[in-house]
Amino acid sequence: MTTYRTAIEAFRKFRPPRSWASVSAADYRAWMLEMMKRDMARSSVRLRLSALRAFHAFLLRRNFVEKNVLREVLLPKAEKQLPRFMSARQVESLIETPAAQEKKQQAPAWMAARDTAIIELFYSTGMRLSELGGLDVSDVDVIGETARVTGKGAKERVCPIGGPALVAISKYRQAARVHSGPLFINKSRARLSTRTIWDMIRSRLVQAGLPANLSPHKLRHSFATHLLDNGADLRSVQTLLGHASLSTTQIYTHVTIERLKRAYESAHPRAAAE
Repeated sequence: MTTYRTAIEAFRKFRPPRSWASVSAADYRAWMLEMMKRDMARSSVRLRLSALRAFHAFLLRRNFVEKNVLREVLLPKAEKQLPRFMSARQVESLIETPAAQEKKQQAPAWMAARDTAIIELFYSTGMRLSELGGLDVSDVDVIGETARVTGKGAKERVCPIGGPALVAISKYRQAARVHSGPLFINKSRARLSTRTIWDMIRSRLVQAGLPANLSPHKLRHSFATHLLDNGADLRSVQTLLGHASLSTTQIYTHVTIERLKRAYESAHPRAAAE
């Protein structure tokens, strides 16, 4: 209700209507243009217009208006949010944190090894949080250096695992005596929930002096961005991430292009405008 009230009051200030039936699509287009001239975020403009569209649908059902004029108004395109990612140094700092904090925490010694293994595996494979949390010991092929992952739509894929992650998993399994069943466990030796993994990562981020608003998904973004930065082709990254569509993966190319632009503008003697 607050959203509807805010949208209605904002429109009334812009152009007080004699009645809602008298408001035209052109009035709403003018209002949308005014909001965008004031540099209002597109998401906020879309939210206000969507709220008023729903309000007009209500008025139409009650026969207060003859048609929903906002159906004729195209909403501004949503802004593309480029994925945030961590630098290689930030990832390294995060990986080192569980071992560095082990003596300061009153927890079984194997838990620090577990947290290190989780972070290493996230960054090594680019898995989703749910995928990593759902791993069993039998899903990790130490000899083949791969993990069998069940992704969205119950689709399976095989993810290569890097050497450091395999070593970390081996150390954790040995310390925690995990030989079968769920790969990552809690104190009760039950499968670690995705919520607990999320909270653990955020706690480790704080301990590492990194922004707490980074998340397990940012490790996935970092995995993809760093691969592309170092020459991996887009199709390979798509397969590794388990994306059904290449267009989903292409957002990472925007990240690398933006970085290239910044590097060019800061380094090329004739990049800056006179």
